[in-house]
Amino acid sequence: MSNFILNCINGDALLSEIDNYIDLWHESDTELSLHDFLGMTKKEYALFVEDEQYLASIVTAHRENKDIRLIIESQIAMAARSDNQAKSERLQRWLINEGLWD
Repeated sequence: MSNFILNCINGDALLSEIDNYIDLWHESDTELSLHDFLGMTKKEYALFVEDEQYLASIVTAHRENKDIRLIIESQIAMAARSDNQAKSERLQRWLINEGLWD
């Protein structure tokens, strides 16, 4: 079954089109939850709701067939070396919420 995440991976959808998919879900009579309709796990959807900037990471996790935690952890390593303090703090909060950082 096709969904937003698979369509992004296949080049049939852009990240910016997620609202269109959400609208389709609202207009449909599907029994799927929104996160299933989009092709996300509950954890991935919660991360997306927290900050839409994680959407690219979620798609990357699916494309590389990796857990989202691994993708986020690699981004934290890169953010720690960058000057983007806000991004580093956002990633650190996520790690704390996931119980991966004390």
